[in-house]
Amino acid sequence: MYHKIRVVMGKRDDRYTLEDMVEYDEAFVGKATKAKDKNKLKRGRGSQRQAKVAVMAESTVLEDLKSGKLSKSCSYFKMKKIKNLEAKTADALIKEYIDKNSVLQTDMSTTLSDLSDCIEVHVKVISGTEEGRFNLKWVHIAISNLKKHLHTYHMITERMMQNYLDEFCYKLNRRYFGQKLFDRLIIASIYPYWQDCG
Repeated sequence: MYHKIRVVMGKRDDRYTLEDMVEYDEAFVGKATKAKDKNKLKRGRGSQRQAKVAVMAESTVLEDLKSGKLSKSCSYFKMKKIKNLEAKTADALIKEYIDKNSVLQTDMSTTLSDLSDCIEVHVKVISGTEEGRFNLKWVHIAISNLKKHLHTYHMITERMMQNYLDEFCYKLNRRYFGQKLFDRLIIASIYPYWQDCG
């Protein structure tokens, strides 16, 4: 039943595309691995012990009129499990989930070197710099929070990973709904049946 609800959450959020200014980065999160296979798999970045996840965040730059200091607010997130870090994988994700007229902010990864067919404006920054930390602020916060959240489940199989990502994003995108969150989930769950009825 939990997974059926998570699927509903994912389908609901898939109806929306991200617009305006969008941050994009990729993350590696731990996944369940058979004990007999653990010692055979490499460690670190790109390890087979980790699932690859694309993280997208719709953010807006805000300026304090008195001090002139810039900050960023964030509205919606998307997270998708991906098979690899190839350019064609990133291209397909960006075309499907991000409006072409958006300003896309990424790091300097070679995977994301040419996105001219997918997006109107592409801003690339070095992650470790002050500019990089600012431009990619919300995807990095989301990745950090995701990893903490997934630890509560004591390792998740790669086959079910997307369901847990959908649950995390659904709740994150509705973080200000308060007690209305449950009611909205009920509506999202029965919405397809309304459509079938005419």
